[in-house]
Amino acid sequence: MRKAALSLLCLALSGVATSLSWGPAAWSQPARAVATRAKTPVVVELFTAQGCSSCGKANQLAADLSKRDGVLALTYAVDYWDYLGWKDTFAKPAFAERQRAYAKKFALRDVPTPQMVVGGRVQASGTKAEAVEDLVKSVERTPLNAPDMEFIGKTRVAVGSGPSPRGGGGEVWLVRYDPREQDIVVKRGDNKGQTLIHRNVVRELVRLGPWAGKPRLYRLPTATGVDPELETVILLQGAKGGRILGVLETSKPER
Repeated sequence: MRKAALSLLCLALSGVATSLSWGPAAWSQPARAVATRAKTPVVVELFTAQGCSSCGKANQLAADLSKRDGVLALTYAVDYWDYLGWKDTFAKPAFAERQRAYAKKFALRDVPTPQMVVGGRVQASGTKAEAVEDLVKSVERTPLNAPDMEFIGKTRVAVGSGPSPRGGGGEVWLVRYDPREQDIVVKRGDNKGQTLIHRNVVRELVRLGPWAGKPRLYRLPTATGVDPELETVILLQGAKGGRILGVLETSKPER
């Protein structure tokens, strides 16, 4: 029933269902579901840098988590360590901006590296495997009231209705990441001579737009020139570093 409601929503928003009856009553129907963790993974976001001497251990932990069912581990390389003499091969300013939004949300004085943010709800040092494991288990036990989300072809994504987060509503993000394991040999800086493991490295991060609890259709950025090996995931979360409310994956990489 929920899938049918969301499909009808998608048709109406795209202008295809012009001959169907689609009035205010239909819009009031809640196209959402109480998501279970069996189908909605816990998102673990690692903020790391190849120039950070303590990040190798966190990278390995993220790689291990990426192979675990029920967990989506994403690795963001930040650029503010580049001044030490080694320019991170994956870093982008947008990733550091995302981390700073989390730091403000968590009322942190500074951005720690390496840092793991779990479900957009809690955070810990990426070097503390036991603490991260406890946070993952805690978020796994937290129920979700997620809206339905669905890709419409290759150009759009539909998000249904649901409770809008307080304090600014929600945001819809597109993340493209590389599921392949990559080993980077660092040639300068504090990690000179070391080989750092990377997995699920985020290569593109795009804010698609706000979400205020009502059904909405979002256009995806053009994928021309994008590595076909990249995986795509849509994250629905509270504004400016809020908790993650929903996850939509095109396909689940082998973990």
